[in-house]
Amino acid sequence: MAKELDLIAPQAARTLDGLFAARVQRSRDTVAYINFDDAARCWKEYTWGEMEQLVARWQAALARENLEAGDRVAIMMRNSIWWIIFDQAAMGLGLVTVPLYTSDRPDNIAYIVQDSGARVLFLEEQEIWDGFSHVMPKLGGLVRAVCLKPLREGGHDPRLVSASDWVADNAKEVKHVNSDGGKLASIIYTSGTTGRPKGVMLSHTNMLENSYATALCFPVYTDDVFLSFLPMSHTLERTCGYYGTVMAGAQVAFARSVQHLAEDLLAIRPTLLISVPRIYERVYGAIKHKLHNGPALRRKLFEFATDIGWARFEHQQERGPWRPGFLLWPILRWLVAAKVMARLGGRLRAATCGGAALPPEIARLFIGLGLPVVQGYGLTETSPVVSTNRIHDNVPASIGKPIPNVKVKIGDKDALLVKGPNVMLGYWNNPDATRDIFTENGWLDTGDTARMDGDGRLYITGRLKEIIVLSNGEKVPPVDMETAIQRDPLFEQVMLLGEHKPFLAVFVVLNLEQWAKVAAEHGLDARSSSVLQSDQVEEIVLERVSAQIYEFPGYAQVRRAAVISEPWTIENGMLTPTMKVKRAKVVESYRADFERIYAGAQPFSDESDG
Repeated sequence: MAKELDLIAPQAARTLDGLFAARVQRSRDTVAYINFDDAARCWKEYTWGEMEQLVARWQAALARENLEAGDRVAIMMRNSIWWIIFDQAAMGLGLVTVPLYTSDRPDNIAYIVQDSGARVLFLEEQEIWDGFSHVMPKLGGLVRAVCLKPLREGGHDPRLVSASDWVADNAKEVKHVNSDGGKLASIIYTSGTTGRPKGVMLSHTNMLENSYATALCFPVYTDDVFLSFLPMSHTLERTCGYYGTVMAGAQVAFARSVQHLAEDLLAIRPTLLISVPRIYERVYGAIKHKLHNGPALRRKLFEFATDIGWARFEHQQERGPWRPGFLLWPILRWLVAAKVMARLGGRLRAATCGGAALPPEIARLFIGLGLPVVQGYGLTETSPVVSTNRIHDNVPASIGKPIPNVKVKIGDKDALLVKGPNVMLGYWNNPDATRDIFTENGWLDTGDTARMDGDGRLYITGRLKEIIVLSNGEKVPPVDMETAIQRDPLFEQVMLLGEHKPFLAVFVVLNLEQWAKVAAEHGLDARSSSVLQSDQVEEIVLERVSAQIYEFPGYAQVRRAAVISEPWTIENGMLTPTMKVKRAKVVESYRADFERIYAGAQPFSDESDG
């Protein structure tokens, strides 16, 4: 039986809450969401009609706070039906939602709440609110903080209430006070690696048009099931995994956590996934580790299966010849591919990857196992999708072709420039930053460099602000090398160094389980912090680093290394909420290691291999 497409066009929806209302009208009795009930310890289904009733009750509660259309309300919640309900209730009243990362630090949350002028904050539990004690003066603009979970007994801030006490017992219908898609719908703060985050202003039309154009490139059917685990505060998950599934009438299950992801995949058995490279990298690393420690025959069989699978993919994409080995695919799929796919639920028909480039060998593995992984490109300022591969036109090394109605061109210094209905309104309260990101002709400068082939397919070649320039003038894109180095499971985190220096060096954080094995092989005490600073460990690290970057040019070789004992986290200020390394912060925090590495370093000479 043919799969059913049931897209709601942006013109019919007009606004994001109008989109939800249109879906309820079309699919009232169909299951929309699956949420894990902590109290009952089971998964619970919610129809579109039941969701509408919950939205009405939450909206009635919001309406009692005497807010005006255009006021901002903030959401600091894990992915769940409650995120959807609060967002829809707010947008129906013409309010502007400000998503927050649950893992973000209190001082950063306080800055965003204060900068956006948020009036209401929705959060998971009282412990999170208590963590704001030292930044409470910055939260003075809040009139209400709503906790999903019950509050502890005893005195607390009068603004703080539990959802069960705050939400209306009943409400007749959901209000929709705004019908103008051009109005501001959300302010999404970008997690800049330097300085304070900037608030990206996205309209209803921005996200509606982006959801629709993406759906035209990546069909989503009414019987598709998504497993949502990328935070809803991430624009890719919000536009495609939330609004996109409402637009398509697909079902969404909310994963309990990344830690429970393996179990939830088996329980939900999704047909589609939206993710960032790190999830694929972790699965890839686990597979490689298991193969390395298993029989050689199993490893050879796995490699043969993925080679045949990749060749089949290339043939299907009309880029490769037919091979007799394809006749073995049904057996190889049963022996190898089906077992791996079963760990992912067994029903996946496709997966998307965004946020950063997926290393080619990882894309090759999953595609070789029969799972089409489709990469795209975007940024918060473009709502976010700019381009994407298609399932039947998929070049994994590229970021695909622009989506419908989005224009791109290559500007000065190979900068990738974008125009379209998905481009933001500007930065909140920041006209200077808004002016800086647009060219005189109104193109948004992504900050990434790119090239376009003869078919209009895009390839990211680097980032204008993330290029290490060595003292001999050679330019090195750090992300490419860091990605290559992290293929070694010993390295949990990697940061390349060398700006204006005569050679490249690297800071690494080790995977403790892998380090215990490596240390034992070399007769070292894995628990000793002093051992990590030894010359022997540096030699071990450099040898393994070199093995991963042998394909890079001679000037792009890493000559020194320092092992950092403390992981870089959001909590210690080394990572942004989207898990990007704050390079300047890391260097400053480990200044002594940095200076030790480059102490006495000589400039490049003519005889140098750089």
